[in-house]
Amino acid sequence: MTDTDLLAEYDALLLDLDGTVYRGGEAVPGAVEAIKASRRRGAGIRYVTNNASRKPGSVAAHLNELGFQATDEEVSTSSQAAASVLAERLTSGDLVLIIGTQALADEVSAVGLTPTREFTPEVAAVVQGHSPDTGWRDLAEAGLAIRHGAFWVACNVDATLPTERGLLPGNGSMVAALKAATDVEPVVAGKPARPLMDQAIRSAGARKPLVVGDRLDTDIAGATAAELDALLVLTGVAYPAQILQAPEELRPRYLSADLSGLLRPVSEVEIGKQPDWDVQVDDRTLIVTGSGDGEPLALLRGLCAAWWPAGGGAVTVRAGDDASTVALAALNIG
Repeated sequence: MTDTDLLAEYDALLLDLDGTVYRGGEAVPGAVEAIKASRRRGAGIRYVTNNASRKPGSVAAHLNELGFQATDEEVSTSSQAAASVLAERLTSGDLVLIIGTQALADEVSAVGLTPTREFTPEVAAVVQGHSPDTGWRDLAEAGLAIRHGAFWVACNVDATLPTERGLLPGNGSMVAALKAATDVEPVVAGKPARPLMDQAIRSAGARKPLVVGDRLDTDIAGATAAELDALLVLTGVAYPAQILQAPEELRPRYLSADLSGLLRPVSEVEIGKQPDWDVQVDDRTLIVTGSGDGEPLALLRGLCAAWWPAGGGAVTVRAGDDASTVALAALNIG
């Protein structure tokens, strides 16, 4: 790979939304500019979200309000992926109990199935997506259906939802409650499972897409499952110590502070040995020395490059000089 910018190596971007492009009602700083520049360069854009609470048109409208360019067709949601999973399994007209918003119910209707909000013995499936209005009674109806043998699909299992106020409970937290009540595991449609990612790739007509996201357990795991390269940004959930200790299936190829990394040279965002930092492995300890000119995030790339081939997992990081002490403090590692 030549040292062009990262964007030049891929024909489409599969962009996560919450924590990557925006946080609630606010665009992530620099995201509008980076995506507009990518679009001007001819990259296919697909906004790929595990959040099943809104229709693609509503998501596109929100993106446009924040300054992004988006069409309905550029939005791929986990509710669409869940409806496709249901359609493959069920017969036209079958009853599906909805735990989620009307947007989710509409996707179920669109594939020829019949939404309901109450359990009856005729319910063939349960589909569960995020809604801020989900309560005990909703979970109780779903629990009855699942215990009766209904096929259960979760739009996603994200435990948290990034917002401008911080991390709030996500759909995965509600799914966990139903799992505890039924001892049943759902089929997952959204990231890290493949249905949503495959849908977005087909929609974009992409041959070499790049996954971009802020979560290891969904975005990066989803890229691994689909055998795609991934850029991890630090504008949402993932944090440096977690990244350093990540297991193999949760390791991105690239790491950037935000979406501006798309427009930086590959050598500046790819995880690998860093010219300004020396990292030595001593058993379960990393010893760091470096230049005062080195960026803390470059150090994190160098730490990962040294530690992951050594096996990964829990590790102690020790500074060998003043520059590395400052950089590790900035990363909150040590």
